[in-house]
Amino acid sequence: MKKIVSSIIVSLDGKVAGKNGELNMFKVEEEFFDMSNELTEAADIALYGKGTYYIMQSYWPTAADSPTASKHDKEHSAWYKKVPKFVVSTTLKSSDAPNATIISSNVAEELKKLKQGSGKNIQIFGSPGLVRSLTEQKLIDEYWMFIYPTIIGDGMPLFKDMKHAADFKLLESRALKSGAVALHYETLR
Repeated sequence: MKKIVSSIIVSLDGKVAGKNGELNMFKVEEEFFDMSNELTEAADIALYGKGTYYIMQSYWPTAADSPTASKHDKEHSAWYKKVPKFVVSTTLKSSDAPNATIISSNVAEELKKLKQGSGKNIQIFGSPGLVRSLTEQKLIDEYWMFIYPTIIGDGMPLFKDMKHAADFKLLESRALKSGAVALHYETLR
């Protein structure tokens, strides 16, 4: 059975972005990109919320085409273009992107069907609203949380308005050269 794995960057005060969605306070580096590559190598499906999907779709299909594309840009672009992408949104009705499917209703049932398939993991990058919703429904199996040494203050909290408690088991932790800490958790059910 496939696992749904979330990878998300978070500040010390639990924020995933500034109040207007800005991400410039997070200083990601090669070590972070190497870990992201490990996650994509272990996944054969991408899962996004609408906002993150728009960001990804605006960059990754052509990221490798630039003469100054980094190793990470080339690797992630190749992965992004080949994997099926599922976008959870009640407002987005269709996508002209290849391999993109919109899930607008019966989200839990649709994701449970995807998990029943064979193959590798289902990877979520970012998508804080989706992560929050799927956490409430206990549909995410593992989390990679990259905790960056910054306090955002007035920003977007990851687990805002959670109605149910959730427990996790720490599987691994890694300190990055940037000062960030990567924490790998498994959901306890």
